[in-house]
Amino acid sequence: MTAAQLDRTFAALADPTRRAILRRLTDGDATVTELADPLPISIQAVSKHLKVLEGAGLITRAKSAQLRPAHLEAEALKEASEWLAGYRRFWRRSFVQMDRRLRDRDA
Repeated sequence: MTAAQLDRTFAALADPTRRAILRRLTDGDATVTELADPLPISIQAVSKHLKVLEGAGLITRAKSAQLRPAHLEAEALKEASEWLAGYRRFWRRSFVQMDRRLRDRDA
């Protein structure tokens, strides 16, 4: 994953509405109307969010007659997760070191 792609992915994920849309798409493809229904925003606003998600490669939009259902693209999320994996190792080491210090202090 390039730095630019990673930037687009995390910028897209920074918005709670876009995260809610992605969460909904884990249940299956959905139209703009279906995605907008539970959200307190307009269909036009949802469309703008979908464009950001599509630009980040997190979703694709099919062209089926007049409907354009959105589809979650898990690969982009997987790549972002793999990038974060290096930091997970850092956090684990940090917690192990903190645990040792606390045990030494209590001994």
